Amino acid sequence: MKYLKWFNKTVRPYWGAMTVMMLCHVLLICCSIAFVFVSKQLVDTAVALHSGKSVSHGLMLWASCMVGIILSRIILNSVRSYLQTRTEIRFRNSLRRRLFDILLHQQYDGGKRHHSGDVISRLQDDVKAVSSAFVVTIPNLLGTGVHFLAAFIYLLTLEVRLGLLIVIIVPVGLIVGKFITRRIRNLTHDIRKSASQVQSHLQESVQNITLIQSMEYSDSSAATLDGIQGELYGNELRRTRFSIISRVFIALAFQAGHAVAFLWGVWGISTGAVTYGMMTAFLQLVGQIQRPLADMSSQIPSLIHSTASIDRLMDIEELPAEDEAEPVLLDGAVGIRLSDVSFSYPDSSSDVLHDFSHDFKPGSRTSIVGPTGIGKTTMIRMLLALLKPREGRIEMYGDSSSVPVSSATRCNLVYVPQGNSLFSGTVRDNLLMGNPEATEEQIASALHTAAADFVFDLPSGVDTQCFESGAGLSEGQAQRIAIARALLRPGSILLLDEFSSALDAETETVLLERLTSRLPDHTMIFITHREKVIEYCDSVLRLS
Repeated sequence: MKYLKWFNKTVRPYWGAMTVMMLCHVLLICCSIAFVFVSKQLVDTAVALHSGKSVSHGLMLWASCMVGIILSRIILNSVRSYLQTRTEIRFRNSLRRRLFDILLHQQYDGGKRHHSGDVISRLQDDVKAVSSAFVVTIPNLLGTGVHFLAAFIYLLTLEVRLGLLIVIIVPVGLIVGKFITRRIRNLTHDIRKSASQVQSHLQESVQNITLIQSMEYSDSSAATLDGIQGELYGNELRRTRFSIISRVFIALAFQAGHAVAFLWGVWGISTGAVTYGMMTAFLQLVGQIQRPLADMSSQIPSLIHSTASIDRLMDIEELPAEDEAEPVLLDGAVGIRLSDVSFSYPDSSSDVLHDFSHDFKPGSRTSIVGPTGIGKTTMIRMLLALLKPREGRIEMYGDSSSVPVSSATRCNLVYVPQGNSLFSGTVRDNLLMGNPEATEEQIASALHTAAADFVFDLPSGVDTQCFESGAGLSEGQAQRIAIARALLRPGSILLLDEFSSALDAETETVLLERLTSRLPDHTMIFITHREKVIEYCDSVLRLS
């Protein structure tokens, strides 16, 4: 039932296109049945003509009908294929976009729910599998059922006993299908899990290839990949063997049915009860009965595979979302006050922060220092409303108003994370993430404040290409561009996490001078271990 609900919700925008595809499928079925009828008439007419009867006009008529049916099938197949491809692409892109939007608006969990490689596998492989199932497999499966029924009814009109005998293979197919369903589903779950592990390992290794090389861990990393791929290989082989064995049994049943029809026709011709045209129709109709059943034997497992993918996509859809609210941008200088804040992570028995209070006053400059793991980054995440305190209150305030910190107040914050945080694209693309409407003057001003004037000396200036993670630029250059990007945001509270860790002393001093002189009303919160940064601050918050 849950799959039907999900199907209805997801496919609703594409009912029109899918209806047209089904209509094309029905017309193709009509053409197939008509082809059998015309073939019968054409053969019987040719036999009569050979016997000396004057039926040449009938021969031309039936031959013309056959040509028309063939052309109609070509046209209908082309239209259906085009619609199917277009709809599948639109469906796949729309589904991936919807899931991506959910991921971007999920409640922060520090990446604990899903590994990034697993998420990418779901957005790529599982979305593709589901799209193919909904747009291709399900319509084809419905059309296959209609085709089987139409061919069976027509066979009954020609020879009831033969039709009943041939259709005995249907229970065989159903019994085999019911047997393989659960097994294939379980194997598919195992395959998806193994494939995600491969994806995750590859992604982590590629992202940290320099570290792997420097630690001479290449062979070990490759061996780990071999182990994971070996597990995936075994799971895929088990599913393949199971599917092949199942198809062999079904094929044997189908061949037996075809042999029965052939022998029935031969016996009928020998007794005069069956014409050559009827014999031709028998063989074609048996094929049109068996072919849908054979198709269903492959389509049903494919549909079963897709349910495993649907489960993985529904898992993403069930991620808790952030509270939605209209942005609240405070005027003037803005401060943040923490009152009796306590916080602990779900998997920890001790508090990272306990009864912590501090007032980051409007326009102040504060350095947060302390050993690793003491809670500096956790505090920043709470100020950004990514994490919520277990106890206590965090509020943002200005001259005349105060509001609790939430996703709605995030627009007041300018955050620069530690390390290289640039995206693939041009320098301009990265800068406009801070403010898509930024003018050239605003861009130039932000770059100057961030001591990133070097950008204008690059081969293409702000249109210089940045590769993955800012490759092509030094760490210090990437940091300064990231600061400029943040400064283009309208917020008046700067959260800077080791923002100058890759800068030399001279550049760091220039950057601090420009930040403090050009943004005197901004509240600045620095997580740092550098003495030069501390010198430019009004106060130091030492966590211990």
